Amino acid sequence: MSINRSVAPITKTRIRQIAGTGLICVLLAILLPFNLGAQQSEKERLQRDKIRIEQEIEYTNKLLSETQQTRQTSLNQLTLLNKQIRQREELLGNIDATVANLEKQINQSSDTIKFLKNELQRFKNEYARMIVAAHKHSNAQQKLMFVFSSNDFNQAYKRIKYLQQYSAYRRAQADKIQQTQLELTQKVTQLELQRAEKLNLRIASEREKNELSQQHSKQNQSVQNLSKKEKELLATLRENERALNRLQKAIEDIIAEEIRLAREAAKKEGKTAPESFALTPEEVLISNNFAANQGKLPWPSERGIIAGTFGEHPHPVLKGIKTRNNGIDIITHEGAEARAVFEGVVSNVLSIPSLNNVVIIKHGEFLTVYSNLDQLFVKPGDKIALRQRLGVIHTDTNEARTRLHFEIWKGKELQNPEFWIAKSSALQ
Repeated sequence: MSINRSVAPITKTRIRQIAGTGLICVLLAILLPFNLGAQQSEKERLQRDKIRIEQEIEYTNKLLSETQQTRQTSLNQLTLLNKQIRQREELLGNIDATVANLEKQINQSSDTIKFLKNELQRFKNEYARMIVAAHKHSNAQQKLMFVFSSNDFNQAYKRIKYLQQYSAYRRAQADKIQQTQLELTQKVTQLELQRAEKLNLRIASEREKNELSQQHSKQNQSVQNLSKKEKELLATLRENERALNRLQKAIEDIIAEEIRLAREAAKKEGKTAPESFALTPEEVLISNNFAANQGKLPWPSERGIIAGTFGEHPHPVLKGIKTRNNGIDIITHEGAEARAVFEGVVSNVLSIPSLNNVVIIKHGEFLTVYSNLDQLFVKPGDKIALRQRLGVIHTDTNEARTRLHFEIWKGKELQNPEFWIAKSSALQ
């Protein structure tokens, strides 16, 4: 009967431990994969952004190197420097976000290691108690006495099953110790890797801060040099404004003529005069498809960076003067070509001083405008496919600048092209 008395307390304790451990394991099984999955997704997104930003910085460096061949400080150089400063600031933000995400993972790994160590110790203590108990009652005769001392057959059967289950449980505990030890070793290794990655990120952050500081110095020097050319800059600014005004007037005339023709046609047919273009069923389909692709249109050049954004902005050098941009300016490399962002028909080809050749493509209700082209590959009336080559973008040899000016119109309304083209850069 002594066997019976010694077994009962172990069984109750074990039941409580199993229940408690089971609850913790269930909670961890539910919460840990969710947290780890979310952190891993965030890490992958940050890595993709980091690659994109680094590619943009590398490409901007290439464009800056081209401008340095002129040996003169130019507004284009300053524009590219400003762009690269923003890119490096974005990269620093990306590194900080990656470190923050990594710290969450490190904290979680530390908590997991602490939990596993406690579990491992508990399993070892329990296993030690079982070994001691098993040693005390390892005699076959005692086990037989435990069974044969039963009050009836049913109790004897239960005691046999108990001895079998207890033996299996002991083996399972040994397996648990091994598995927990292995998992603990893996987590410790993972934690060391995470800490090493965090250290590397801190070093990269310091390196980028130094680069940023140097670029701020270059930026200040460029502004000082350009400030000495105020008259020249002002003259160039006014010339560009006149060119852009002529372009806007030409586009508005094209739109007005389209609407006039549509109204005349409606009047002849006894229909209500339209407020915008008269569209054929095919043009309605193209127009709807164009609208449905907002934010997904390809860039109007295969490679490039946006150096001039939509709307009104202060001049980077001339104090108190603001400039207005009806589209975006994409700086690219010499010899780059403009390409159509959507299928359509060439509505007009213009030649405007300071903007060189301009191609206007109609996509139903929408117009896309590609300015500052040299050699052209299309003419009015041509049907255009998606990404079709339109012409070679002009290079200003004085500033070593290759710039495409791009606009989008919906009827008479100007659109911000950055809301229409894909968010990722044109570095594809």
